[in-house]
Amino acid sequence: MDITERFINYTKFDTQSSEESESVPSTQKQLIFAKYLKEELENEGLQDVELDDKGYIYATLPSNVKGKVPTIGFISHYDTSPDCSGAGIKARIVNNYDGNDIMLSEGIVSSPAKFPELMQHVGEDLIVTDGHTLLGADDKAGIAEIVQAMCYLRDHKEIKHGKIRVGFNPDEEIGMGAHHFNVEKFGCEWAYTMDGGDLGELEFENFNAASAKIQIKGISVHPGYAKGKMINANMLAAEFIGMLPHDETPETTEGYQGFYHLLGIKSNIESATLSYIIRDHDREKFEERKRFIADCARQMSVKYGEGMVEAEVKDQYYNMKEKIDPQMHVIDLVLKAMQECGVPPRVSPIRGGTDGAQLSFRGLPCPNIFAGGVNFHGPYEFVSIQSMEKAMQVVVKICELTASYNE
Repeated sequence: MDITERFINYTKFDTQSSEESESVPSTQKQLIFAKYLKEELENEGLQDVELDDKGYIYATLPSNVKGKVPTIGFISHYDTSPDCSGAGIKARIVNNYDGNDIMLSEGIVSSPAKFPELMQHVGEDLIVTDGHTLLGADDKAGIAEIVQAMCYLRDHKEIKHGKIRVGFNPDEEIGMGAHHFNVEKFGCEWAYTMDGGDLGELEFENFNAASAKIQIKGISVHPGYAKGKMINANMLAAEFIGMLPHDETPETTEGYQGFYHLLGIKSNIESATLSYIIRDHDREKFEERKRFIADCARQMSVKYGEGMVEAEVKDQYYNMKEKIDPQMHVIDLVLKAMQECGVPPRVSPIRGGTDGAQLSFRGLPCPNIFAGGVNFHGPYEFVSIQSMEKAMQVVVKICELTASYNE
C-alpha cells in the first residue's frame, strides 16, 4: 500500500472529537478508527501493538543493530477538529496542480487568490475535499507518514536503526491528547510529533494555552414590566465581549502575538456561557491574560451582583521551548535529516499547540515536524502527496541518523 492510498483510507473514518464530552476518548467513533489502525499495524508486522481502553495505540519496530542506541518515538493524533464536519469525507486527487482555481464542488472554489499557499505546490499532486468537510490531514497525514516509514524500514533492512516506538492518540484537537498518553510505557528518550503544516516546518516553540468559560446569570421578567428588574444575560454577554481588546484576536495577530479567542456563545435571557481560549508564547504575558479575563468577570459581578458573572480558567499546555533548549541534539538530528532529504527547514513558532508540548513537560522532549497539510480545520484543507512522501523520508532518515548518534 502506498502512502496516498493509506491516507485516503484513513480519511474515510469520521474521528471528530468533542469539547462537550467528558468521556475518553471524547467520541466513541474515534475508537472505530483506532481498532482499524491497530489491526493495520499488526498486519504490517509491527510488534507490541496495543490499544488501551482510552483509545491510545502503541507499537514497536525492533532495532536491527547491536549495541546501545537511543529509543525514539513518533506520534500523531487521529481525531479531527470539532470546527468542521469530518463525516462523509470525499477526498480526491488533483494531479499536477496547474496554479488555477480548484472547483471543489458547485459554487465552492479553492482559489490561490484567497489561499496563496496553493502556489507553493504547482506541479504537485494535491488531495482535496469536496468543500463540505475538512480533509483530516491534521493529523491523519502524520499517521500515514509514520506507518509508511515503519514499513519502509521493515523492507529495507540495510538501513540501520534502533528501537522505534510509534504512538497514536485521540482528542488532540480539544487539548486532551497527551493527558492519558503513557510516557513510561512508551519508553523513549525523545520523540517527535508529526503534526506540523507545510513542507519543512519544524517547531519547538508553541503557545502557552488556557481555556476560559464565562458563566453569566440573568433575571427574566416579562418585557412589558421589566424596568429595574430584568437582567438580560444576552446583554451581559455582549458587554463582557466588549471588555476584551478587539485587536488581540486570532484574526488580528501573527507570529509571537497572543490573543483571546471566542469559541462559542450559548445565550438566552436567564443564562449565557462564553467559551474562550487564551494563548501567548510569553509565559508572563500568558499569566497576565488569565488574570485579566478573570478580573473582567469580577468587575461585572461587582456591577450586577455577586455570582452573576463567573470565570473558570484552566491551563491546557505550556511552551515546550524551555524543555527543548537543554536538549538541542533532538533538533539537530531533524535539521540534518531534512538537509539529507532535500527539504529546506522552516523553523517557526507554532501559533497553536501539539501533544508534544504537554509530553515535553512530562519528561519526553517532543518537537513537531511537518506533516504536509495546509488550511487545517476547514473545507479548503489540502495536502500534497509529494510533501507526505518527503515527511516519510525525513522520518526514515531521523531513525537512521539516531542509530549512529552515540558513535
